[in-house]
Amino acid sequence: MDEKRLVKTSKYLSKHLRHSPEALGLQLAPGGWVEVDTLLRACAAHGFTISRAELEEVVVKNDKQRFSFDETGTRIRANQGHSTEVDLQLEPMGPPPVLYHGTAAHTAAAIQRDGLMKMRRHHVHLSPDVETARKVGARHGKPFIFTVDAAAMRSAGFTFYRSENGVWLVDEVPPEYLKSQF
Repeated sequence: MDEKRLVKTSKYLSKHLRHSPEALGLQLAPGGWVEVDTLLRACAAHGFTISRAELEEVVVKNDKQRFSFDETGTRIRANQGHSTEVDLQLEPMGPPPVLYHGTAAHTAAAIQRDGLMKMRRHHVHLSPDVETARKVGARHGKPFIFTVDAAAMRSAGFTFYRSENGVWLVDEVPPEYLKSQF
């Protein structure tokens, strides 16, 4: 599959597995799962045919590892980033002492003042390293990186989760746990 088709397919799947499954007539099961065959039929019925091989290629080649198959390969889900109601069945997990959040520079002042909020998503997304955070921040302009004192947050009772692709999730990050990285 060429790069243009790969990106287009990934965006289509993100839209329907994270934000509007009902637009394809899908209902996400607990964990955010949907049967692969059901997804492929629904996509085709709505004019966006995806082969099983293309779907597998998107899962493997997606640079952010947004999707995963279950252990049987018969179900697929978006790993995180949902705005639609879904129980991802993530288990609480102790984070590393420091995490990072990449954002666009023009949002930094508001975040320093108000902290990080999940907005329309289920969680705030945090990166395990600066480089990943920089890539996330660069999607919307000049990147700005915050260091998150995850150890202090955990000690204060905040609950963290880690999605299958290594993104750390938390309900919020109050400003006192944020430090401007650069």
